[in-house]
Amino acid sequence: MLDGARLKKFVGKVWDDAIVPSITEYIRIPNKSPAYDKDWAAHGYMDDAVKLMEAWARARLSSLPGATLEVVRLKGRTPVIFIEIPGKGKDTVLLYGHLDKQPEMKGWWDGFGPWTPVMKGDKLYGRGGADDGSYDLPFYIDHLAKRIGKPSLVVCLDSGCGNYDQLWLTTSLRGNGVGTMTVRVLTEGVHSGDASGIVPSSFRIARQLLSRIEDEATGRILPDELYVQVPKQRIEQARAAAKVLGPEVYAKLPLAGGTLPMGDDLTELVLNRTWRPQLAVIGADGLTPSADAGNVLLPYTTLKLSFRWPPTLDAAKAMALVEKLLTKKPPYNAEVKVEFERGSSGWNAPVLAPWLEASVARASEMAFGKPVAYMGEGGTIPFMGMLGEKFPETQFVITGVLGPKSNAHGPNEFLHIPTGKRVTMAIAQIVADHFVRDEKKKIGAREGAKKKK
Repeated sequence: MLDGARLKKFVGKVWDDAIVPSITEYIRIPNKSPAYDKDWAAHGYMDDAVKLMEAWARARLSSLPGATLEVVRLKGRTPVIFIEIPGKGKDTVLLYGHLDKQPEMKGWWDGFGPWTPVMKGDKLYGRGGADDGSYDLPFYIDHLAKRIGKPSLVVCLDSGCGNYDQLWLTTSLRGNGVGTMTVRVLTEGVHSGDASGIVPSSFRIARQLLSRIEDEATGRILPDELYVQVPKQRIEQARAAAKVLGPEVYAKLPLAGGTLPMGDDLTELVLNRTWRPQLAVIGADGLTPSADAGNVLLPYTTLKLSFRWPPTLDAAKAMALVEKLLTKKPPYNAEVKVEFERGSSGWNAPVLAPWLEASVARASEMAFGKPVAYMGEGGTIPFMGMLGEKFPETQFVITGVLGPKSNAHGPNEFLHIPTGKRVTMAIAQIVADHFVRDEKKKIGAREGAKKKK
């Protein structure tokens, strides 16, 4: 086991002197994902972020004998900083994070903003300090396959934590499907006094169609085909997580007024968030802003839909089913079009190997002074599903710093710096344990060879 006191002192100094200043500068760069900035290459913000992080990493390579760094660029793709650190064994540990960000969003507090880093207490506010997202990584995994090899351990630092008190391992990730449904009833708007009562409202039809998918009273997704059997271990872990978190399962969210959660059973809420399909309407077109709205029956309504699928559900089949249900025999024979712009299946972690289960327990106690906790995440990291398929024998450690009220993707996103430091310590312990395991394997192999002789 690593010397916790020495490690804490070392990690704290590196974070305070180098990491926090670099992340502060990183927040200033509006390097949005290509999903939200089609002209990202021309704007050059991604290159600015890469230069910043490349400089940070190169300044530390001298302390890692044999380490190399290369900025790899595929045509039409955001660049990747690829760092190789040679080890003594044959096993590979793959660690990954990413540099692109979610869009600005409205609702930032006065004096705060997506590209304005603000330090308040032990929190660093700004977009991308704690979360980002990329769909280019799979292409680089294929491109760099020979250099990566077959990792025996993958560490992903892009997930969440149920609280800031202990190490949280992500056991599963939901899949997603994002698309639009357009209901059109007219070729142009018509005076509502002339048309209402004759021409059906496109918004009302859209509501009816969504009721084929979702129970509007409870929010429950209706088609049985969009559910999976939740593994017994995941139910037990959800129950344990709910016990640890208590009301924080929902109280961590900025509920308005007297808004209540969708149920009072905390375990069920955890499972709703991690293993059950859900729908959110995240945007709309065709509706006139209320300040400018005249008495016009609108020609169409477009709703942007965000689905979350259970971790083991096939996303392609789920999207095909939803499209069929929404477009089949629409009310009044209205013109209905459903288009999914993107979607991916989720991921369910393999069973932890005994050495890794012991390691994460040890790492949490060393870094946080509390036991490790396990919980699925409601979000999606498509990269994990791809890695799981490519490396079925690989072990995974998925964790992160996105805890209560850190508000990833939303306004007032922040990085909880003490958790960042502790997660760094925990991962250092896990990597050290991996090295010990690797050494034991080599010793065992040598002793086995001697016995054969």
